[in-house]
Amino acid sequence: MRATIVAIVLTALGTIWTTNFWLTDRFSENTRVRSELRLALYSGNLMSELQRNSVVPLLLARDPALISALAGNDFSTTSARLMTAQKEIGAASIRLLDASGRVVGATDRYQIGTNSVAAPYYVEALRSRDTVFTVSEMASGAHEFAYSRAVVSEGRTLGVIVVGADLTRLERSWAGISDAVAVTDSEGVIILSTEPRWRGLTMPEALAVRSAPSAIRRAFQVTADWTSSPADAYVQGRAVMQAEARVPFRGWRMISFTAYSSVRERVNAILALQIMGFAILLAGAFWLLSRRARIQSQAYLRESNDLRALNARLTREIAERERVQKELRVAEQTVQQSSKLAALGEMSAGVSHELNQPLAAMKTYLAGARLLLQRGRPEEALSSFQRIDDLIDRMGAITRQLKSYARKGGEAVEPVDLRAAVSSALTMMEPQLRTRPIRIIRNVPRDRVMVMADRIRLEQVLINLLRNAVDAVRGRPEATIEIAVEAGSHAYVSVRDNGPGVSDLEKLFEPFWTTKKPGEGTGLGLAISSTIVADFGGRLTAHNETEGGAVFRVELPLHRPGAPRQALAAE
Repeated sequence: MRATIVAIVLTALGTIWTTNFWLTDRFSENTRVRSELRLALYSGNLMSELQRNSVVPLLLARDPALISALAGNDFSTTSARLMTAQKEIGAASIRLLDASGRVVGATDRYQIGTNSVAAPYYVEALRSRDTVFTVSEMASGAHEFAYSRAVVSEGRTLGVIVVGADLTRLERSWAGISDAVAVTDSEGVIILSTEPRWRGLTMPEALAVRSAPSAIRRAFQVTADWTSSPADAYVQGRAVMQAEARVPFRGWRMISFTAYSSVRERVNAILALQIMGFAILLAGAFWLLSRRARIQSQAYLRESNDLRALNARLTREIAERERVQKELRVAEQTVQQSSKLAALGEMSAGVSHELNQPLAAMKTYLAGARLLLQRGRPEEALSSFQRIDDLIDRMGAITRQLKSYARKGGEAVEPVDLRAAVSSALTMMEPQLRTRPIRIIRNVPRDRVMVMADRIRLEQVLINLLRNAVDAVRGRPEATIEIAVEAGSHAYVSVRDNGPGVSDLEKLFEPFWTTKKPGEGTGLGLAISSTIVADFGGRLTAHNETEGGAVFRVELPLHRPGAPRQALAAE
């Protein structure tokens, strides 16, 4: 009987496993075909809307009433005529610009009188003397699609007619059917999308824009990914399949994303029927086993006396074990409290060291603000007070780290641009740099260099390195500090000075070791910085230059969305 139950269970597992993968592949292929058909329909609707609006500027540019209005500078009935044309044609908007680029007639009366001499639709229309299509990004982040054409009479350009195409209504219709749809231009920039946050980004950048999922959501996502086909991408934390089609217009492409939820629901419905059938078989098998167990229980009753004695002995042993465990918990709590007090002492020393930086900067800003107020320059003094307020916020963020000293690693990390961290650190050090004749050389790339780190703690590391460099070049006739950001297999930040160099590189990162005079440093700056960089999966190194001076180098793994984080050994 037991062998029969094992066989039923194994058969059920094999059948459900095979059915799941076979049905998932089949339903996924059907869903992909439907997505491609929808893309063809969407592409046709988009082309129809564009073609319908493309002929309107040609017709209006030859309208005698508009030509005479531009020639005679009489626009009293122009807007009314454009509104009538808009209702008949169904365009989003129509504007008439004179030769100077001023809007003299529009379906939206609030635009009358505005000047669009630098707008792409005006400039391109004057250059080509033919109907041109332009895409302009508006302040709201959306894009304006417009056809424009120069109004020419007797060889003279009188103005430009601009017809706007309403493609946003297509976005609204797509959002009601597909999970996500986007249209990219020839450069790969998203110009239409059912996800407003995607506009203006490339597709890889758009797919990277998503909120960090919770632990429960990540668990559900891992389960869904394991039971489904490999996902093409993730949209709003959900695995989706991606379909792409070419739009026969200016190299545009249309991309749609369809969730696997419909596939999963259909597969689960069939799997539920199979599971129900196997459950009925197992219920019958268990009924037979229970009948057999009732027969055997009669034999077990004869041994009940021995079992009672055994239970009494086990009860006494359990009570003794609980007493020992209670004493063990008390001892463990005592050890934990001692460890926390020791860690609190070390953290307090580190926090006091970090608070010296913003306190010194606040003192400098207060002196500068007092001098500015005495000279009657309150506006400039307000900027100093604003910086003091920012420093107070930063001190609050540093002291909050003391409350979480028991957690390993520190605050949660996020993508951080190394260039922004360097700029923020230099801003923090600006009051000290102004008081000394130090030449600062900053070499940073044009593109972003993204790493996974906590922004405040990373800035603390850079400020520590800059302060050490400032102290190293004190008294130098041509004091120079160079900070450089590089990106290769990893991200690098180097701080180079032309000081005397480091006397003992082996003890450099040990706590409470310092070359400064008593009262000028605690010897914790580099030790804390090395620990922070190690928490980010990187390492902090230092060496002396042959020409003189020292170089401190921070190496961190580059942030690549979707790639596993690589950890480096801290030195």
